[in-house]
Amino acid sequence: MISGWFPPTILENLEANTLGDGLFHSLTYVFTIMGVFLLWRSYLRGDGRWSLRTLVGCLLLGWGLFNVVEGLINHHILGVHHVRDDLPPSEQLPWDLGFLAFGVVLISIGWWLVRSSKK
Repeated sequence: MISGWFPPTILENLEANTLGDGLFHSLTYVFTIMGVFLLWRSYLRGDGRWSLRTLVGCLLLGWGLFNVVEGLINHHILGVHHVRDDLPPSEQLPWDLGFLAFGVVLISIGWWLVRSSKK
């Protein structure tokens, strides 16, 4: 997610942005495929109890964790981009914090679903 680092005013910057974003998305696909492979392998071994509640809980956990990590790194630490880049900098923080809070809510619900499905 380097699109915010190089203004796309010249072709070289646009190419760098596109390459960086393409590499990022390719890496996310690799991790997704690895996760599906590990999930399938675990299912075939008969590990644990499987349910829709567990699956949805894990999806929410992953979504929330991604939002929190991405939000902390890109929005707050690096300042690469913000949830609302169309707003002046003084008005971006509430949106960025809301994004983090949404991630925490997703993690909480996901954790609860996974824990409650083990009973």
